[in-house]
Amino acid sequence: MDSITVKDFRCFHDEQTARLAPLTLLIGENSTGKTSFMAMIRALWGFGYDQQIPNFQEKPFELGSFDEIVHNRGRGAGRGESFEAGFEFSSKDNEEDSKDIFLFKSVFRKNGTEPIPIMRYLSNGDSSIWVKHSKGEDGLWRPSFGVPNLEWEINFALRMDEGPIIPFHILSDVCRRVMQREELDIIINKGSGKPSDNDWDMIERICHSEHISGNYMLPLYASAPVRSRPKRTYDPSSTFRDPEGDYVPMFLGSAHFMREENEEWFDIKTVLEKFGKESGLFDEISVKRLGKTMSEPFQLQFRKFDGKAKGPHHNLIDIGYGVSQALPILTELLRSERRPMFLLQQPEVHLHPSAQAALGTFFCELSSSEYQLIVETHSDHLIDRIRMDIRDETANLTHEDVSILYFERKGLDVTIHSLRLDEAGNVRAEDGVSPPPVSYGEFFMETTRRLFGLEY
Repeated sequence: MDSITVKDFRCFHDEQTARLAPLTLLIGENSTGKTSFMAMIRALWGFGYDQQIPNFQEKPFELGSFDEIVHNRGRGAGRGESFEAGFEFSSKDNEEDSKDIFLFKSVFRKNGTEPIPIMRYLSNGDSSIWVKHSKGEDGLWRPSFGVPNLEWEINFALRMDEGPIIPFHILSDVCRRVMQREELDIIINKGSGKPSDNDWDMIERICHSEHISGNYMLPLYASAPVRSRPKRTYDPSSTFRDPEGDYVPMFLGSAHFMREENEEWFDIKTVLEKFGKESGLFDEISVKRLGKTMSEPFQLQFRKFDGKAKGPHHNLIDIGYGVSQALPILTELLRSERRPMFLLQQPEVHLHPSAQAALGTFFCELSSSEYQLIVETHSDHLIDRIRMDIRDETANLTHEDVSILYFERKGLDVTIHSLRLDEAGNVRAEDGVSPPPVSYGEFFMETTRRLFGLEY
């Protein structure tokens, strides 16, 4: 995803677009919509090609009913009747070795208590295709789709409360036959005129939707702001991913026990210990088996070194809450089956400032054009480390690969400022030259001025 657009969604009234990058940092005061913004990314991910209505209640984001999601204008204006969201993305055509820029948008309205997508729109700049659902007098929804100047109504009805909708890629066969000028019983041509060459090209690209869908067919990973509590002993069980990271100890234990057949344990252990040393949290991680078989309990143990002297092993539950809170995020980012996008809420929770800074370096090393990290953080130490790594050219990223989204409350609404870094690691406005908004970092500047007794 290259950007996200929202309108009349939660605290965002006016339409605004926020730039995303390989590493995107969400900052701002509490209750300024950062979590809601991440929830919308989660809902939109894959939605353009999925046949299920987006779930705004999926953990770790639970946004409530339509009335709780649509923007409440207050001051007697009340709630809106709909909200909109979309994203821009690049698609590479392997045959032509070129990239196209696509824009996907959806309009959501109320159906009972839930939001449903009544219209979806996909454009590549030259043309567009849309899918619309209109409710009839019988209470059923009838889908239609079209390109500029042409509309085809699909001759059957749906019950939107049951979940499935008409995804773009299901239209492939219809589009192919439309391109061949075939008469189809399932569609009614309601347009006047003929599609342009660009329209036919757009339909053809939808027919070959794998060029457009890309990573969006794969699941992303979203972490909860508070992860699982550490345990003294773990019983081997499911390694199914969950937002709180309950599965991580089981995954690490399984990878350790299977190390002779799988090198993943050594790869993860090496990077975890590198981070542990740089953050000052630990120098070694190990798995202690409490029986002779893989089905018996085990413990996660850590220890620190003092020069050549190796300290005693300590159980995960005995080394401070910070390690257990960071471990799920670190492990998920290091898995060989890595997700294409990660939504991380407050990864610095319970970490010392030096460990928060080390986490910033860790993110710089893991982000790339293939893996996007969206990080909500309240840590200046984490942000400043990223800025310094960009300045010192020690990161795998350039200054263009980092986006800072600053959420600023203005009355009942919130404005998202898309900020950038320059080559020196300085925070700039979206144009890359102007300074950021005055309110950006004002609290920290005020504290610094007070500390040094300066007038302001």
